[in-house]
This record gives sequence, structure tokens and C-alpha cells, in this order.
Amino acid sequence: MEIKTLFIIAISAIFINNFVLNRFLGICPYMGVSKQLDSAVGMGFAVIFVMTLASFVTWLIYEYLLAPVDSNLFFHLLKTEKPPDLTFLRTITFILVIAALVQFVEMVIQKMSPALYRSLGIYLPLITTNCAILGVTVMNIDQKLNLIESIVQAFSAGVGFTMALVLMAGIREKLDMADVPEALKGTPIAFIMATLMAIAFLGFSGLSIQ
Repeated sequence: MEIKTLFIIAISAIFINNFVLNRFLGICPYMGVSKQLDSAVGMGFAVIFVMTLASFVTWLIYEYLLAPVDSNLFFHLLKTEKPPDLTFLRTITFILVIAALVQFVEMVIQKMSPALYRSLGIYLPLITTNCAILGVTVMNIDQKLNLIESIVQAFSAGVGFTMALVLMAGIREKLDMADVPEALKGTPIAFIMATLMAIAFLGFSGLSIQ
């Protein structure tokens, strides 16, 4: 039963509730990095890594430091009558965790693949403010998922983000060689294709997983 639950979470995050095409989170890198296939793949893997690790770390921080439960470490250290409620620090704490992970990823990519680092440009540090990553960490808590479910949802959301990014990059590379009206070249036709992709992915909302 647990495997079935994880499977449903994964399929939902990739196809049905795709964070880009259904929830409309992470549109900035989606439109900015999808001009070339190589940079789209690199950005996708970076987002998967940051999203998965951020969900793991933020879930532990929320569960053992911020949430007013008996597992709260401050409760045991301070020996107060009841666990402190530090949930108001959730957003800023999650952003700090994501920022630290992005800095780590940025240094690794710069060291291992300078060409990819240059092609990603400003969009790599902008992963810090990618609302898709912050969104999945917050949704893990709001949906009351356990640690394993949170990791599966985060990884699957990253896969869904990468899939949408790669598909869009492939389409835009084809469009560069297509006979597109002058008024629609560049960003206008890209937004039209993004809209059509979002409409196409609405078809997955009718899936019934038994």
C-alpha cells in the first residue's frame, strides 16, 4: 500500500500536477533556459538535486526544530512546559536552506562544467528564488507528508520540471528554423507554445490510478 501511495505521488507530481504546466511555478527559468537543449538538461538536473535535497533538509528542520511537537529539540534543550511554536520562521528558514544548496550546486557546476555554467548564466543563482523549489518544500509540510513521501514528491516534481523544460527547449530549437511570422518570433511564440503545452498536460488530469 505504501508503494502504491508513493507511485501516486510521483505520477501526480510529474504529469497531473506538474509544477510548471499546472501549478505555474518556476516560469522564469522555464522560459529563460529553454532556448537550448543542453542548458535545459543542465538546469533540470540542478533543480532535481536542489529540490530533493532541500525537501529532505527542510522537512527535518520543520519537524525537529520549528513544529510545536514533542520531537522539537528546543523543547528538550530548554525544558519548557510545552514545545515552542516556531512555524512562523518556516518561509525564511526554507529560503536559507535553498540558497545554501544553490551556492553549492553553482560551485560544483562552475568547477566541473564551465561551459554549462556560462550557458545557464544568471538563471543558475536564480534557482534560489525559484518558487517551484520553495513551493514543493512548503507543500510537503502543508500536505502532512512523511519524510519518504516528501522526498518522492520533490524528486518527481524535479523530474516533471525537467521534462517540461526539455520539451520546451526541443520545440524552441525547432521553431528557430521554422517560418514564424515576424511579430511572433522569440518570446511571443514561446509563450504560445507554453500555453499549448499546459493545455495538453490538462489531459493527464483525467487519469484514474487504481
